[in-house]
Amino acid sequence: MEVKNLLAAQSGGPTTAINASLAGVIAGGLQSGNVGTVYGAVHGIEGVLNEQIEDIGGLDLELLKQTPAAYLGSCRNKLPEADEDPAVYERIFQVFAAYNIGYFIYIGGNDSMDTVSKLAMYAERKHIDIAIIGVPKTIDNDLEFTDHTPGFGSAAKYIATTVSEIAQDARVYFLKSVTIVEIMGRHAGWLTAAAALGRNADNAAPHLIYLPEVVFSRTAFVRDIREQFEKGIHNVVVAVSEGIRDEAGQFICDSASAALDAFGHKMLSGAGKVLEHLVANEIGCKVRSIELNVPQRCAGHLRSKTDVEEAFAIGRAGARAAASGETGKMMAFARVSQKPYEIRIVSAPVGQIANREKTVPPEYIDGRHDVTAAMLDYLTPLIQGEVDVQFRDGLPVHLYRK
Repeated sequence: MEVKNLLAAQSGGPTTAINASLAGVIAGGLQSGNVGTVYGAVHGIEGVLNEQIEDIGGLDLELLKQTPAAYLGSCRNKLPEADEDPAVYERIFQVFAAYNIGYFIYIGGNDSMDTVSKLAMYAERKHIDIAIIGVPKTIDNDLEFTDHTPGFGSAAKYIATTVSEIAQDARVYFLKSVTIVEIMGRHAGWLTAAAALGRNADNAAPHLIYLPEVVFSRTAFVRDIREQFEKGIHNVVVAVSEGIRDEAGQFICDSASAALDAFGHKMLSGAGKVLEHLVANEIGCKVRSIELNVPQRCAGHLRSKTDVEEAFAIGRAGARAAASGETGKMMAFARVSQKPYEIRIVSAPVGQIANREKTVPPEYIDGRHDVTAAMLDYLTPLIQGEVDVQFRDGLPVHLYRK
């Protein structure tokens, strides 16, 4: 088989494990025997279009694995349909040819898999010999077919830890208070559900959990808070998804001026603040809202070892799949066993995955404002283990692209 080069790129929102997947792609490519040089495109598919291509085969993979965010940079670029703008595709494959690319690995979420699908279909239509594979990532855990996504476990670990620490702080004063923690997750409540992992025999927080899969009622929310006070809970901690919607289907944080990203998704933020004002007006107790925001996806100091190891493994598997001739596929995790936890890496046609969202199923939701034991059983293995982090002068060491 002719030795060709491999090109990797990262897209969408970063995670603390996306670079572990990139390290896996590099390792898998170099170990395959079919790959010459491993290149990286800076800022995703935009880097291909702009021919911002770097040799990344010599990177320190261990340091890369512990570096949060996307080493190669990212983008949110929605490719047009090939029939609408063939020049875009001609340019992309011109760059592929210039660097003798036989394998393209795109690491990303729902929208990135749309890019993988379109490029694979174009290559097939034009009879271009190039293997195109998607490697999943998203803290939202909303990709179809895969049991979970790389990056989610570490984000879940951060959320559960942080909400638990917030609950400790909320208990300092003996007065009625409400602390509302807003957590990412547009239409899927996986991240918000992870807040429940911090509960134990001594800590019942979060006392209320609101997922976007359940219709949200402001009236019922105020009643839920009052009921917690009546139970003798003075310091109520609430975990709420940024994507909760009311009976009319409108986001709680919605406004006519909300910005859209390249894929037409509203940029959500502010649900916690809306609910803070609601509690202040209706109940009048001490209340604050906390938006966890970007640290959910970049807190490299609090990663799940399971997540990092799996991210590396699936990246390596993606490179190997491409090198063996697979194309138009997304790599995925299949859970073989719950106890003991065991997964295997499989692949599926990316066209069956792109532009779809996996939301929390009913069996993981307990009523209007909690999750079930089955959800906790699903989540718990994903946050296990701590990663040994290299420090210098008291701070974690990261790999920076020059």
